[in-house]
Amino acid sequence: MKQEIKILIPNGMLGYGVPLADFERGIAAGPDAIIVDSGSTDPGPYLLGMGKLLVSREAYVRDLTPILDAGARHKIPVLIGSAGGPGTNATVDEMVGIVDDIAKAQGHILKIAVIYADIDRAVIRQRLEQGRIRPCGSAHALQRADIDSAINVVAQMGAEPFYKVLTQYPDIDVVIAGRAYDPAPFAGLCMLHGIDPGLYWHMGKIAECGANCAEPKGKVLLATIRKDSFDLEPMSQDEKCSIASVAAHTLYEKSRPDLLAGPGGVLDLGRARYEQVTERTVRVTGSRFLPSEQYSVKLEGASQLGYRTIFIGGVRDPILVAQIDSFLERVKANAFETYPELRQGKAFLHFHVYGKNGVMGAQEPVKESGSHEIGLMGEVTAPTQELANAICSSVRIDVLHTPYPGQVATAGNFAIPLNPPENPIGPVYRFSVYHLMEVDTPEELFPIHCTTVGATK
Repeated sequence: MKQEIKILIPNGMLGYGVPLADFERGIAAGPDAIIVDSGSTDPGPYLLGMGKLLVSREAYVRDLTPILDAGARHKIPVLIGSAGGPGTNATVDEMVGIVDDIAKAQGHILKIAVIYADIDRAVIRQRLEQGRIRPCGSAHALQRADIDSAINVVAQMGAEPFYKVLTQYPDIDVVIAGRAYDPAPFAGLCMLHGIDPGLYWHMGKIAECGANCAEPKGKVLLATIRKDSFDLEPMSQDEKCSIASVAAHTLYEKSRPDLLAGPGGVLDLGRARYEQVTERTVRVTGSRFLPSEQYSVKLEGASQLGYRTIFIGGVRDPILVAQIDSFLERVKANAFETYPELRQGKAFLHFHVYGKNGVMGAQEPVKESGSHEIGLMGEVTAPTQELANAICSSVRIDVLHTPYPGQVATAGNFAIPLNPPENPIGPVYRFSVYHLMEVDTPEELFPIHCTTVGATK
């Protein structure tokens, strides 16, 4: 049990690039572990639905090559959370294969612990019948059909599976975990050293994004944590952590500034304090963790909603720009009249008007648009790609040719930059499962498998 441990974070997301000079500066500081997040629900449910990697295999190879080499040479364990993006068993296995290929190329033999996160639907159905599942955030009440329609379902593990691996396999070289709460690998490591949970959850919440907490935002971060505080320092000499930048990043992805719910409890930041200890380093104290009476984990499941086709273009006619809302309502009404699938709720049509509420929609506080031009995207989702294509083409033609009051030019009022003008996007997914499920133990859903990869002896 160490009084102080150092954690090197190569980047906020594996595959987004690792500045080698900054990374080597971090290795020279003597870290006790290298931890990097590899997944998120930020891109939405399609990664989970399609089982796709978040970035290309080449990007993972590029980032993992120096990370694994440094870990092997300096005997520093490497922990990867939410492997591959959605953290399914399939993406975890893909990551194992990538690590195996790199280790063989480098001549290293690596002991790997794999933590899986796919969940048996029978378990979910049983817990639902027992009344042990509740919505997460604004999610709907879970129905059995939501479970049955989900293509992949994972559970978001907390710190305990990582702690279990590090306890059972103290000589482990690499931990590759399925879907994990972003700070969980940090928390699991810190649990070994008797550090206060409030501090390690707070540290992990900031550090999992790498040097995004620096000014300017960077990639490589060194976190140093002890029993009563933690320090954050970017490894680029052109960046610094300030009280403002660290405190601001604490608010990242949070619905309220003082409480952050996670597996096993709530992080209370009401008493957190930030101190500038050097020009480039900030120290944090006072964070508290409030354990919950019942341990729950978040379930994430994706179901296919249909197929999507889009078109994009621009409008610069001030006469049309001034009445774009009513114009698009007429276009939409015509589409609903033509296609019964829209009227029946089997297909969907949405317009995104960039330059007028295009980003925030109805929540936009600036109601008046002074734009002289707008960008327009039409989006159609339907049960088949062919139907989505057909509706989208019809709508795009109506946008191009529907008359409007005061019109002067009878054509050319919608500029289309792409050819073909309609672009099939492919399958569309939704989170049919986004719920909290009670568990008897924090580790029960997450099997661990240990193996050796790399060069043969």
